[in-house]
Formats: sequence, C-alpha cells, structure tokens
Amino acid sequence: MDDFRNTHSRLRRGTPSGRAPFGPTRSSRALPAVLPALFATALLAAALALPAPSAAQDRYDIVLSGGRVMDPETGLDGVRNVGINGSVIVAISEETLAGDLEVDVSGLVVAPGFIDLHAHGQTNRANDFQVRDGVTTALEMESGVADVGTFLAERGRRGAVINYGATVSHMSTRAWAMPDRADLLRRAVGMLDSDPEAGMRELESIGSGARYETVHPDSYGSMWAALAQGLSEGALGVGMAHQYYPGASLEEILDVFKFAAYERTTIYTHVRDMKISAIQEVVANAAATGASLHIVHVNSSSLWNIEPVLKLVGGAQSRGLDITTEAYPYTGASTGLQSTIFDPGWQENLQIGYGDLQWQDTGERLTEETFNSYRATGGTVIIHMMREEWIRHALATDFVMVASDGMPYAPGAHPRSAGTFSRFLGRYVRDGGLMPLMDGLAKITIMPARRLEGMTDQARRKGRMQEGTDADITIFDPANIIDTATFEDDLSYSEGVIHVLVNGEFVVRDSENVQGATPGRAIIGRLSAK
Repeated sequence: MDDFRNTHSRLRRGTPSGRAPFGPTRSSRALPAVLPALFATALLAAALALPAPSAAQDRYDIVLSGGRVMDPETGLDGVRNVGINGSVIVAISEETLAGDLEVDVSGLVVAPGFIDLHAHGQTNRANDFQVRDGVTTALEMESGVADVGTFLAERGRRGAVINYGATVSHMSTRAWAMPDRADLLRRAVGMLDSDPEAGMRELESIGSGARYETVHPDSYGSMWAALAQGLSEGALGVGMAHQYYPGASLEEILDVFKFAAYERTTIYTHVRDMKISAIQEVVANAAATGASLHIVHVNSSSLWNIEPVLKLVGGAQSRGLDITTEAYPYTGASTGLQSTIFDPGWQENLQIGYGDLQWQDTGERLTEETFNSYRATGGTVIIHMMREEWIRHALATDFVMVASDGMPYAPGAHPRSAGTFSRFLGRYVRDGGLMPLMDGLAKITIMPARRLEGMTDQARRKGRMQEGTDADITIFDPANIIDTATFEDDLSYSEGVIHVLVNGEFVVRDSENVQGATPGRAIIGRLSAK
C-alpha cells in the first residue's frame, strides 16, 4: 500500500494524457491524519442540517392521509398521516393533519421511494416507466459513465423525473493509460462543450474499443488519475464491468481495488465471467485491500453456481468484509450482441444456443445465420439463460438486494426496464410468499440507501419514511401491484403504483404520469470538488 500511496502522490502532480487539471480529491488534501475527525464533523453537521420535525404546526404543503406507513429501518407499520413541506417529510402522526393539498391514501401502503442501484435507462422516457414501477432514484453504477461532470450537468440542464447519479467508468478511463488512444480521447473531450451527447458517445466508444488491450503497469498512474477525476466530479464510486473488456489483467483489476480502498470509495463490478473463480477474484481483492465492493446481478453472473456463490458472499460478509450484491427477478438477461460475452465459445460458457437469444428490435429468436448478421451490424439481445429456481434462491437470500439492470428505453427492451419492482413485490413477495412485505421493501429501500451512505450523505435521507427525510415516497396497492411488461411485447407500465413523489412533488398521481414534472436531483459523491 505504501508503494501505491507514493505512486498516487506522484501522479497527482501531473494530468492524465493531457486532460485538464484535476480538482482536489482526498489524496491531494493536507493533514490526512485528521480526516476521520473531519468526516465525523461533516456527518454531524449533515444530521443537524436536516429540517426539524414540526408536527405541531397548523398546515402542510401536502398531507397524505390514512395510509399504511411502512418504514423498514424502524419497523414502523401502521396507519398514519404524513405531512410534507417542500421536499421533506416533516410529520408522521396518528393525529389529523391539515394541508394545502390533502390526498386520501387509505388502504394503500405508503413506503419509501424505491432505489435502483443498477439502471442503464438514464433518460426521462426511461424514467416514465421507472416511476410507474415505484422508483424514485435510479443510478448508473455497473458501467458508470465516461465523463461524470458532463453526465450530471446534462441531466440537470434538461430536468430529470427522478433522482440520478453514476459511478466513473473504469472501462472508459483505462483508455487514458493507453498512449495510442490519448489523442482520440482529447478530441472527444473537446467535443463535450459543443455537443455533449456526441462527446460522451465518443468517449465511451474509445473506451470500449480498448476492450482487448492490456494496460501496462507503468501506465496505471494515468488510469488512477482519470478515476480520481471522476470522483472529484461527483461519482458515487467506480463502475467495473470487466467481463466486457477481457484485456484487463488480474493485476490491473487488483490495482483499481487498491485505488478504491485508498479513496474509501465503492467498486460496483460485473465480474469477468460466470465462474465461481470470478467471484473469488473480486472477493479476494476486497479482502486484500479493504475496498468496499458491490457485485451486480448475482443471478446472471452466477447461473448454475448461484448457491455456492451466495455462500461465498455471505461468508465474506459474516467476517466483516464490506461486500454486497443484488439480483433482478427475471430468467432472461440482456446486452449488446457485439459484446465480448458472445465471443467464440459463448455457447459452452453460457450453456445455451442460438435459439435462446431474442432480438430486441423484432422479438425474433435467432438462428446461426441471423446471429452472424446481427452481430456484424450491432444491436441488443435478450438472453434466456436462467432458471426460475435460481432467481427465487437469490431473491430469498436475506442480504441480496433487488435492482433492475434496466436497459435504455426501446419499445422491445427487456421487461426489467419497466417492471422489476412491481414484479418482485407482486409475484415473489405477495403471490409467492417468499418473505413478508416489510422484508421485501427493505431490499429496495433501506438496503440500497445504506449501500450508498459511504459515498454520499444524501443517502441518509433516502430509503426511509421518517420525519426529516426526503419526501421520496411510493404509494401502492399491495393487493394489486404487479408488472405487465413481457418478453414478447413492447414495454408497458406496471399496475398498482398509485402515487409517487420525488423530493415532495408528484410524478405519478392517481396511477398516471404527471406530465412535465422534473423534480429529480443529482446524487453526488462525497469526494466531489464542487
């Protein structure tokens, strides 16, 4: 670790591949010995800054009357009235409350807004489906983004229906350590001011184009500096989907874990293949470095190995390692057909054939001929490769969260993009009796909020129905909540989500999207220089 710290200190004196100078981050600050005290002071200040409950006041902006308020953190489960002022819950009371707007929610569950740690759909059209599924915060954590500052600025400029945020992409930033790609990257950065969307696409394309290339250890400094830049711009951690760039060596991945441990940030990883050894790699790295680790979609990363993999993760947790994981409630996966997952040998690796692949745009099942044709042009497939018993086993495991891995909006996109949370609560919790409703809600509210708390104080006000927390609230009919999106048809809205508020503003009212509502806010990492 001393060698890493010395290297890290040296690289801070320069910039990666000609990028603009970095803002301050943890490793460049003076007096590191006092950091624990400073963090404690910051947390206390954040707690004191929460608006004080004011149940005794005469009137509220919004009152939700007579609902079954459920808070997985405290265990509250009872009929209450909820008073909201601005963007904050300020009263939860058995007493009658008066509001400028009073909404009768009797017979409905009033729950914390659902938090999705794994959502590739980062547009307002994608948000339209997410809010109808009860989601109030959707984060791009697995892949991350190539330029965090531009991503956050653009989402803020356009207005977002729900809360948003991202990790910094390891796949993209590692390309800064490749001299032959440095000029390409600089040109892409130059595009960001005039055409942010095109610039972001170009940055991501350059990073993806380096997927078979190896970063030489002598060049790790530039990669670390680029990752640090993303953290200084507000990233919530490091996105490491290294199955998609097999050129990343074991040593490179280990060094990114060293970086994450030093910066005290979290790695969100899509492991390098579907073997137990891939999970062992990242668990060993976390144990050796002390880095915080979240393993995405444990169901599709484990397949037939789901039972031993969950024992491995659970055993690491029980020994004090900061390792978490998630699953989605579907037997199909989805990704780009040109990705490395479909390199030669994919049938043996996944134990499936051409007919198990479904072309997103048409819904057709592929043949060898159409596979080769579509792979040449590019596009998205749905991969039917999991068994129902694997999904049930993952969801029933107490430490496994639920996240969607929702795809960008497209008419034939994977149904998880629209129905993950309603499907989980309706088909698995209610109809399947997999767990009590309170335990199910915990997997989509307080558990992901706690996962985020190490990187942002904002998470301490999310995932909770408590006085002083953010008014991100999902109100649903527990008897009727269910998904409607299928693998055969275009995306469709879930049913049973009646009202959704984001930062105290309705985005779903009486089971309909509120047109033009964009109260979503950026979730910013604590290492932001802003």
